[in-house]
Amino acid sequence: MGPVLASLLQLLALTGALALVYVPVGNYMARVYSSEKHLRVEKWIYKGIGADPDTEMTWPAYLRGVLAFSVAGVLFLYLLQRLQGILPGSMGFASVSPAQSFNTAVSFVTNTNWQSYYGEQTMGHVVQTAGLAVQNFVSAAVGMAVAVALVRGFARSRTGELGNFWSDLVRGTLRILLPGAAIAAVVLVACGAIQNFSGIHEVGQFMGGSQQWNGGAVASQEAIKELGTNGGGYFNANSAHPFENPSAFTNLFEIFLILVIPFSLTRTFGVMVGSVKQGYAILATMFTIWLGFTVLMMWTEFAHHGPALQAAGGAMEGKEVRFGVGGSSVFAVATTLTSTGAVDSFHSSFTGLGGGITMLGMMLGEITPGGTGSGLYGILIMAVIAVFIAGLMVGRTPEYLGKKIGGREMKLAACYILITPALVLVFTAASMALPTPPHSMLNSGAHGFSEVLYAFTSAANNNGSAFAGLNANTDWFNTMTGLAMLLGRFLPMVFVLALAGSLAEQKPVPVTAGTLRTEKPLFTGLLVGAILIITGLTYFPALALGPLAEGLAS
Repeated sequence: MGPVLASLLQLLALTGALALVYVPVGNYMARVYSSEKHLRVEKWIYKGIGADPDTEMTWPAYLRGVLAFSVAGVLFLYLLQRLQGILPGSMGFASVSPAQSFNTAVSFVTNTNWQSYYGEQTMGHVVQTAGLAVQNFVSAAVGMAVAVALVRGFARSRTGELGNFWSDLVRGTLRILLPGAAIAAVVLVACGAIQNFSGIHEVGQFMGGSQQWNGGAVASQEAIKELGTNGGGYFNANSAHPFENPSAFTNLFEIFLILVIPFSLTRTFGVMVGSVKQGYAILATMFTIWLGFTVLMMWTEFAHHGPALQAAGGAMEGKEVRFGVGGSSVFAVATTLTSTGAVDSFHSSFTGLGGGITMLGMMLGEITPGGTGSGLYGILIMAVIAVFIAGLMVGRTPEYLGKKIGGREMKLAACYILITPALVLVFTAASMALPTPPHSMLNSGAHGFSEVLYAFTSAANNNGSAFAGLNANTDWFNTMTGLAMLLGRFLPMVFVLALAGSLAEQKPVPVTAGTLRTEKPLFTGLLVGAILIITGLTYFPALALGPLAEGLAS
């Protein structure tokens, strides 16, 4: 069997698995967020934090809950790293420096999981499990809670109430992410991923010296790392490390974990708004772009030139032979079209156009299918913009799911789509203009520029993957990427929740002959076009200076 055919069969198997679980997982999540009952353990948690889960919140109150919880998470994780040197289970590692502690705390709380350090040489067991792994759960649950609040904004009318943040947070963690991650961890352990709390071992003799290997609770963290679209790995090699990702099967399984919740949330959306066809329309948009990017990535990586690449059967530099070009390509697209950031290969070693595809996937806003929660609320914002464009074309007030899209709604949607590109382009320009930051670039020219552009695209979009070759462990990059992650996570949430509140206050608009049917393929095509055109107009000049210039020159 040739590598191209094997890759296509992997893609077919992945699609089939996602289709198989789409309805039951989506329906289950809808029941979780619509239930009026509380589990006993949930009641204990509410009592411990002093929250009333049955109290409905307006969007400002919901936002205050999101921000208060996230600030507490940043402070706790920062202090945990700064005190690592005196904590038990630190494996002899010293306390983490202030700049890197800030960057890492912000990174994991914002669901970015950007890592400017070597995990196996920096973080002990306590920080990994009590700090990073916990944030892998709750940061994903925060994103899902905000998405559900926006869905309620579409589903409800004549009320400003969007649910209860604390209830949504706890239910998402305990009823969805925790059981899902437990099952996934068992599968990974059975397939060879490690799960222990052992220390550092000297292993063999290599080129005149020994090599040190760490143990750790890797499988459990790997499971939620992918399921929660987090991405921060136990080891510096991330999902290319055999302890995290032992085989071609686990590689495909981890891709499945990355995609299952973002895709299934479209079913949850359809059920909660009372029309599963609306969910299918959003799903079709997500799937069309994801499949197109995946096929295009495979083509760029298999369409190699030169005898060395032909002898290797593809562009194998920076890729694991366990996964090959196909498995690496599917993983790269999945991780950059979501907010995961996990890598099983070095994206910097992809072909020029292949690296550009990973970058463009993040620039789309990671909405196809996007992160846990963030993908759904991101694409619903784009749907609002798409119906506004359609309304301008036919000369009538745009409507979406029975809600009028007026000036206030469009201002909030416009702010949402503008904030992230502004962060990416401003921080990239500053890093290239100042004298010191470019010293972190391993390469010069178009590829060096791509390293910096990729870093801030990854940070502002809360992805977390890196282009490699860039020394990001400096005061400048730790601070600036930290700010980009904070602003890129929470400013969009402000606009999402404000939009949700505005929609919830409206009364339903009756469907007429002139209403745009947003469950039809025509709307799906309009939404795909709006996503690609808006992103292209925003980022094309920057892409032309980096990956496009490199790809056309090769």
